[in-house]
Amino acid sequence: MIPVLEAVPNFSEGRDPGFLREVTDEMGRAGVDVLDASADPDHHRAVVTLVGPPDGVEAALVAGATVALERIDLRSHRGVHPRIGALDVAPVVPVAGAPMALAVHTARRVAHGIAALGVPVFLYGDAAPGGPGLAVLRRGGFEGMVAGFPPDRRPFLDGGRRGAHPTAGATCVGARPVLLAWNLQVEGVPLESLGAMARRLRESGGGFEGLRALALHLPESGVTQLSMNLEDVERRDPEAVFRAVEVAVEAIGGRIRATEVVGMIPDALVLRTSARRLDLLDARPDRLLSARLADHVARRGSRDLDTLISWARTAGPGVPADVRGAAERLALSSTTTPIPGDPA
Repeated sequence: MIPVLEAVPNFSEGRDPGFLREVTDEMGRAGVDVLDASADPDHHRAVVTLVGPPDGVEAALVAGATVALERIDLRSHRGVHPRIGALDVAPVVPVAGAPMALAVHTARRVAHGIAALGVPVFLYGDAAPGGPGLAVLRRGGFEGMVAGFPPDRRPFLDGGRRGAHPTAGATCVGARPVLLAWNLQVEGVPLESLGAMARRLRESGGGFEGLRALALHLPESGVTQLSMNLEDVERRDPEAVFRAVEVAVEAIGGRIRATEVVGMIPDALVLRTSARRLDLLDARPDRLLSARLADHVARRGSRDLDTLISWARTAGPGVPADVRGAAERLALSSTTTPIPGDPA
């Protein structure tokens, strides 16, 4: 079985439904399954989750970067989420037993494909061990690197430029384990107080290992939000993070109104036991990552089997008898029509 990778590209466009349709259509044509796609007008950002074989994931991410280059102009982009690129980040994630080394290899191939479009690429995560994280790479935003790259941040590939692309910026391509991206809607807490809370909770402030957190006000929806990423979530305890936020919020007279997971729901945030505890929005079983991965692997295995049987059926007498016999047994065991005339 060909190994499976996940990718979670983030695009700097959250207000045009036509863009989301176009970019997911283009990526889907590369031979991947698009599991989830969402956009937020306040963040002015779209997040897509896809899974597939390494070459399909590579082709899909380059296709997505191409659409972003054609459709997004960062000179007029304003949103609450930090960004440096039209395709801002493109993490590659090993799943279903795939090794991290394969995700790193694929991420680097993706970087070359995007740089060939004339868009500079930074690497992060396991694709650049010891290198700066996303918070550092995006410091100063797109505007801070149009005239030239900061001295402390040189891209892996410059795309033939001395600074960011004039409309598409730069892209951060990485390899990482499964991450939980979630937003807690908080009411009754001033933004300044929530910001101080975020600084205490995140890893850089001495809080939870692997936690990144920002306090944001979303003007269109009127929501105050604690936006968090919990890295390598399978090794960590998201409920402990939630409890810490809940205690801190309630201590100053506020409450957590709801929890939003961006993209697919990792198994570590156990859906059946945690949905009510977290007041989780859109807690459908079809958003559980492991279930969708199992479905993807099963359907791809079925397609591979059908391809093998079809080849054995049509390839003629040049196919060795033992291969044809094995294909017939597979056809019978999968209820596929037996190959006519094959030896028993």
